[in-house]
Amino acid sequence: MPKNISRNKRGRPAVRTAAGPRPTRLHSVKELLRRSAPALTRVTDQAARAVFWSEWLCRHLPTELGARVCGVVERDGTLVISAASAAWCARLRYALQELDPQIRAAAPQLTAIAVRVQPRN
Repeated sequence: MPKNISRNKRGRPAVRTAAGPRPTRLHSVKELLRRSAPALTRVTDQAARAVFWSEWLCRHLPTELGARVCGVVERDGTLVISAASAAWCARLRYALQELDPQIRAAAPQLTAIAVRVQPRN
């Protein structure tokens, strides 16, 4: 019968947890995400672009129309803007036709602008 190991022993543990030199310590989550997975940097860049476009649209659209924008995504050269309802979607399309030159100047890589309906919960 094996001898029971006392759990209250002092000293070194039976199994070492770190083998070899320890890696450098990371100080922020942003640094960790940047180092570990380049796919996550793509996600953070896309989120930053969405915030940029949301703020840009709030500044350039009338206030009642800017409040009805549910979300903005830049995907494959297309700026996709979501509106709260079909009626606001139509109004947003007309307003964006007037802002088209300014949008193209802000982001020349865009090839199209799409407006979709996405009701808020």
